[in-house]
Amino acid sequence: MTVTIALVGDYNPNVTAHQAIPRALNLAAENLGLTVAFDWVATSDIDCPDAQALYGYNGIWCVPASPYQSFDGALAAIRRARENQIAFLGTCGGYQHAILEYARNVLGLADAANAEIDPNASLPLIAPLSCALIDQDGGIDLAENSLIRDVCATAHLTETYRCSFGFNPEYAHLLDGRDLRIVAWDQDRDPRAVELRGHPFFIGTAFQPERAALRGEDHPLINAFVRAAAG
Repeated sequence: MTVTIALVGDYNPNVTAHQAIPRALNLAAENLGLTVAFDWVATSDIDCPDAQALYGYNGIWCVPASPYQSFDGALAAIRRARENQIAFLGTCGGYQHAILEYARNVLGLADAANAEIDPNASLPLIAPLSCALIDQDGGIDLAENSLIRDVCATAHLTETYRCSFGFNPEYAHLLDGRDLRIVAWDQDRDPRAVELRGHPFFIGTAFQPERAALRGEDHPLINAFVRAAAG
């Protein structure tokens, strides 16, 4: 079986995560006994709001290295995955934009913004971290009864970040009782991952699990994403 994955972002061979992602998918394919085909899809090539450029893909991975060329293109891709039960993984910038897409299109918060793009935003859901995490490792606690905890088979992870912006903890309450829920926190209890209830696989992480592939290791979260894409 061939599983097709759209890598939504703006490919840059100098970005460490972009070097790691193909290796991570190949390791997952070997682990699962599948063939994985993937295409890099620039956000500027995604038409809004239907994201027809993504029709036919089994999975959508919104990759690191934002701000993207097209903010709206990234949100359209995420909305397509969310509304059509398509396996979705968002890492780093993809995680941030998954939160923004849900805030705008489900919660009706049209002003929800990324302060990296709009420093004067009235509702900066994505805001500067109190301490930038550039190629740093950090401990992460996973929520009970969450898919990410089940997939990773542990209550605690140590993962690598490369980000200066993240989900503003002042607005974390906006997801209380919602289908998109926070399922991971760092040691300061700042949000580090979200997942969507009622969806086969929709997970966003502030950290970059793909980096395990640079050590020649597969990652359970990426294995699970590919498995979900395979149906």
